Amino acid sequence: MVSAGAQRSRLRLIVIQALVVSLFATLLVRLWYLQVAGGEVYQAKAESQSIREVVLQPDRGLIVDAQGRSLVANRNIWVVSIDRTTLGKLPDDQDEQLLASVAKVLKVKVAKLEARLLNCGTDGAVAGTCWNGSPYQPVPVAEDVDQKVALRIKEQPEDYPGVVVQQQSVRSYPSPYGINAAHLLGYLSPITEDEIDLATEEEDTSVNGASQVGRAGIEKQYDAWLRGMPGYQRVEVNSVGEVMRENGVDAGRPGDTLVTSIDAKVQSVVEDQLAETIATARATHDTVTGRNYVADSGAAVVMEADTGRIVAMTSAPTYDPGVWAGGITQKQLSRLYSEKAGTPLLSRATQGQFAPGSTWKPMMTAGALTNGYSPSTRLACSSSFQVGNRAFKNYESGAYGSIGFDRALEVSCNTFFYRIGYDFWRRLGSDVADVNAKDPLVAEAKKFGFGKETGIDLPGEASGRIADRKWKRSYYESQKDYYCGISEKPPADASDFLRRFAREFCIEGFAYRAGDAVNFAIGQGDTIVTPLQLARAYAAFANGGTLWEPRIGKAIVDPEGNVVKRIKPKKQGSVKLPKSVLDYIDTALRGVTTRGTMSWRMTGFPLQEIPIRSKTGSAEVYGKQSTSWVASYSDDYVVVMMVTQGGTGSGTVGPAIRKIWEALYGVTGTEAKRGNAAIPGVVAGDELPVFAPDGAILPPSKGAKR
Repeated sequence: MVSAGAQRSRLRLIVIQALVVSLFATLLVRLWYLQVAGGEVYQAKAESQSIREVVLQPDRGLIVDAQGRSLVANRNIWVVSIDRTTLGKLPDDQDEQLLASVAKVLKVKVAKLEARLLNCGTDGAVAGTCWNGSPYQPVPVAEDVDQKVALRIKEQPEDYPGVVVQQQSVRSYPSPYGINAAHLLGYLSPITEDEIDLATEEEDTSVNGASQVGRAGIEKQYDAWLRGMPGYQRVEVNSVGEVMRENGVDAGRPGDTLVTSIDAKVQSVVEDQLAETIATARATHDTVTGRNYVADSGAAVVMEADTGRIVAMTSAPTYDPGVWAGGITQKQLSRLYSEKAGTPLLSRATQGQFAPGSTWKPMMTAGALTNGYSPSTRLACSSSFQVGNRAFKNYESGAYGSIGFDRALEVSCNTFFYRIGYDFWRRLGSDVADVNAKDPLVAEAKKFGFGKETGIDLPGEASGRIADRKWKRSYYESQKDYYCGISEKPPADASDFLRRFAREFCIEGFAYRAGDAVNFAIGQGDTIVTPLQLARAYAAFANGGTLWEPRIGKAIVDPEGNVVKRIKPKKQGSVKLPKSVLDYIDTALRGVTTRGTMSWRMTGFPLQEIPIRSKTGSAEVYGKQSTSWVASYSDDYVVVMMVTQGGTGSGTVGPAIRKIWEALYGVTGTEAKRGNAAIPGVVAGDELPVFAPDGAILPPSKGAKR
């Protein structure tokens, strides 16, 4: 008979055996499930853990001129990136060894690589150096790497685990006819953290942490069209980050091509003439100051009169647009912003603001002829005009006796226009504190669009300034505490001029006096304009009064050569003047070219066949040499050029203006051969370049003549 204790032991053994059998059964079922039933799912998950997604930046869209010549293209460079996920998995000190090896082969400091690998927003991160992109994406640490170095890393993956080497495209500048066009084209720089956040909010997938975006010029204005859509390359890596094989590519989409109204041939002529004019001025003695002209900056604009399209535009000093491609050094960047170097990043054509001098007088003539004066008016062109205790003198002209508006424009008589400005001030605004006093000359300047942006398709345009009564009152209110403080307690190093000016400003800086009015009438004083604004105003004389928003973009074309969007000229406003007034001013400005201040520069030019209207100007600036201006137009174009601290208008800028007109109309000597014009048909018209199936871009099928 079995004892009770033995029975209990046997029962426990059976229970244990059952538990063991159940455990093994459960393990076998689970193993079957993992390997058979759910095998495909878990195999996919395991494989996904070894897949890395590398962003493929799209080729940015081309920028071409109106004839299809490439202004901005792309070139391939080698880029070295580091996968931080792989870097973090390396055992012991191998991560430091890897960075040291990469730094050595790239000939950079390890600290530079480490700074690049930091996520922006974390401790120690430096804006412009840190990484803005996904933490799971390889971080670019070196661009435009020498091909031998790139291939050395690429062909030895076992020595550089987690290091990705690939080709990317960056901007290149073919420079047809040797043009620069830096301020027109603009440049790119890395996307910022704020821009990444904004793109994420707006679900914009066209940018990522490695994107380069437009920062200036048409690169910025048309960035959304030019940038394209990034692609992705999936690569399979092992546990130490070595690439085993590619696992699929999404190629993305290249950016669209921007067709501009710029003509590279004309742009080349304009750039060369501005550079030559500045060089000549610097070698010319200024009899007023007793030294050579400084000629420290300049600008030029060529615009279609009937559309506002920009055919050429340049600014000096300039810079090499290619300096941004592949990364810019701090030294190069500092020079672009340096005042000593002339602030090369500043476009004098659209952002520079200058006193217009006598080029202002045609607008003042329009204001006078529509407010009580007439073509039969005769006023004295004396050598000076007395206002209070100050004699305002002629600058470019001598005394010409009693003359009309036409002759006053031809000889650029200041005292004639002083009298106009003074008369309006005396009759309508002698109360110096009345900010609402009527002023026909100020009103006319505003009708021509001065004092506000033209609306050109370039970022950062300056508005200029109409120095009227309201502006002077506003300026006084903003500065009175400063100058009254100097007046009450002058600094020890304050000059006598500053002391006197501060005292006078504190007492009556708000007053719009007769001197302000007469200065305004000849484009002097505190009124400032951009060369583009002046060109647009003269285009209104040429086209009958339309103020166009200047345009550089002409069309958007997709990578397949299809026209996506035509960028049509846009009317901003009108200058409503009687045709008789427009005709009178037009005839008078033609007289400036044939017998006035510009005539000696246009001798022999076929003016009967190609009438050129012009106005010269020499704007005086306190403490500096005069600014040289010439504004001119034909039935087709407006050409404006200026040089700061360059001398007289026709004396300095005149020869360049003539050569630009010769190029536009194919003039050689005294004969115009329009077949030799820089642009086929003289004016480009609305036709676009031909985008061939093989990718070639050809000139428009035919020129537009008018």
